[in-house]
Amino acid sequence: MRIGITGHRGLGAELEQQIRRLLADSLAAEDAGALTVVSCIADGPDAWIAEIALDRGARLAVVIPAQQYRDGLPEWHHPVYDRLLHGASEQHHTGRIESDEAAHMAGSELLVGQVDRLIAVWDGLPARGFGGTADVVTHARRLGVPVDVLWPDSARR
Repeated sequence: MRIGITGHRGLGAELEQQIRRLLADSLAAEDAGALTVVSCIADGPDAWIAEIALDRGARLAVVIPAQQYRDGLPEWHHPVYDRLLHGASEQHHTGRIESDEAAHMAGSELLVGQVDRLIAVWDGLPARGFGGTADVVTHARRLGVPVDVLWPDSARR
């Protein structure tokens, strides 16, 4: 089973704890030995589910949207990103250089094309920019990839 992740970044600490629980619950029924989580490992849900998967003994496949992707992530996240990338069993690259919205969407499209199911940490609102969570959900649904939306009741970004 290959499960992908998309989700909002910049979530507060309280919301992070709720979402980490939802993500752990979403993987609980999966056989860790047969599970690969596919993620771009950005700060937020991408990294959280990757950590959960690796802690459970599952494999991690990382999609790198652009050569400059890491540089566009918050500096405080770089050690986490590096650790997760080092722990990945697969790396997939889009071939893009600049880490922009188009590269992020290309990375998400590459990710969706590799998974049996997509988990979306999504508040249900339209994307704030091209390649946002709503765009990834729309792309997955267009391809017939099942999408599980996780969002805590009454939570707001």
